[in-house]
Amino acid sequence: MSYADKVFVENMKDILQNGVWDTNLKVRPRWNDGESAHTVKKFGIINRYDLSKEFPILTVRKTFFKSCVDELLWIWQKKSNNVNDLNSKIWDQWADDDGSIGKAYGYQLGVKNKYKEGEFDQVDRVLYDLKNNPASRRIMTNIYNFADLHEMNLYPCAYSMTFNVSGDTLNGILNQRSNDMLTANNWNVVQYAVLLIMFAQVSGLRAGELIHVIADAHIYDRHVPLVEEIVEMPQYPAPKLLVDPDIKNFYDFTVDSFKLENYRCNTKKYDIPVAE
Repeated sequence: MSYADKVFVENMKDILQNGVWDTNLKVRPRWNDGESAHTVKKFGIINRYDLSKEFPILTVRKTFFKSCVDELLWIWQKKSNNVNDLNSKIWDQWADDDGSIGKAYGYQLGVKNKYKEGEFDQVDRVLYDLKNNPASRRIMTNIYNFADLHEMNLYPCAYSMTFNVSGDTLNGILNQRSNDMLTANNWNVVQYAVLLIMFAQVSGLRAGELIHVIADAHIYDRHVPLVEEIVEMPQYPAPKLLVDPDIKNFYDFTVDSFKLENYRCNTKKYDIPVAE
């Protein structure tokens, strides 16, 4: 069965059984009807995924792979903060009339900074170091820029990546301050697994471990019945991720550069409300 399913189910059951509710606190998120969106949470969940063994996508619930990759490329490749550059509508509720989400996500990755080797944005600096300074312990990105928070329509949840080369293997740590476990947990895992694989391929490395560190791993109150149903769904073997081997430039990847082989999963559609 899929290792991603095992991790997801264990996390969800742990949160429901041992988590802490915030129902006695004033919270920022609201449901569409104006009611407070409360959560039950666990602090400091750490999950490890060995990408050399298995691609970490859920089968107990379908993860929309193409949309995941499209959003990943929107942030990391296009470095865009405009929803008009994205094929899905998932960011529309945070966009202004022009489609901008402010100085958030892709915008931060595209800001250039000066180094002794030249001027780079954060993505190009990672690419440079992976090829020229693979022993460096400073290969990382961070989009939680305090100076720009007041101009972000949504503060970044998954905010930093640390890359580390061990021999011929690229590993990475994804740090996330907050994770809506039902809506976005596996979405983020799939995206950053793909990102690690992309960086590894164009740098002549193998993809190794992705470590996912979540500060506040939570389930919303109105998601609980859905979670209780989904964790009992049948689990299937993980699919195989196929990547176009001819791509050697990070900016040449497209959504069609990736394909899942034998992705068998629960196809039931769930109406999952999203708190704002």
